Amino acid sequence: MNYHWNWNVFFQTIPSGDETYLAWIIHGLGWTVSISLAAWVIALVLGSVMGTLRTVPNTGLRLIGHAWVEFFRNVPLLMQLFIWFFVVPEMLPRDWGMWVKQDMPAKEFITAFVALGLFTSARVAEQVRAGIQALPRGQRNAGLAIGFTQAQTYRYVILPMAFRIIIPPLTSEFMNAFKNSGVAYTVGVWELIFVSRQMVEETGGQVIESLIVPTVLYILCAYAANQLMAVIDRRAHVPGFIVAK
Repeated sequence: MNYHWNWNVFFQTIPSGDETYLAWIIHGLGWTVSISLAAWVIALVLGSVMGTLRTVPNTGLRLIGHAWVEFFRNVPLLMQLFIWFFVVPEMLPRDWGMWVKQDMPAKEFITAFVALGLFTSARVAEQVRAGIQALPRGQRNAGLAIGFTQAQTYRYVILPMAFRIIIPPLTSEFMNAFKNSGVAYTVGVWELIFVSRQMVEETGGQVIESLIVPTVLYILCAYAANQLMAVIDRRAHVPGFIVAK
């Protein structure tokens, strides 16, 4: 293998500017984490709502939750991102559409985390639904028996227990959201994959270094998130609780 290794490339100044390639990488990591966290907030909130709707007695509300999950889960993430970026502005009133296309601040970033958040919300909704349905029916009945309304039963009895038992799968969904944030480069967000590709072009051939460092950063961030969620899981665990079979 005649490849010329050059790890010092990260400390070299970019020909087209006064930053180093390492500064590029840090900048890209910041955008990657920002997209992931913003998308996760959307996914957790909407996913919790839609997952809960899929378990309520009201048929209409269950259908809303079902339609949400089926749409956002079955359309590829990249297609959803393109729809939000290219199609939705054309469907808005003319003035609104022109503002979105020309004057909207951080358009690429907002589009990326909204698309990723909605896509991930469908997966979170399924985890929430599974967590609620795993609880013994006696918990719901006990809440209603002491005078709680259906909404109060969900808020004070069902959801607190359901979230405790779905922390591990939610960890996987967060890590998936973090990794899926890479699609944002297709609309011009300077996240890790975008920066990596730019480095390959700017350095004229340091391909392996440009790919290895972002890969290691992905691994480290995902590992850190996994360890944090493991701590939360241990603290939230209910000793002796057995879910329904």
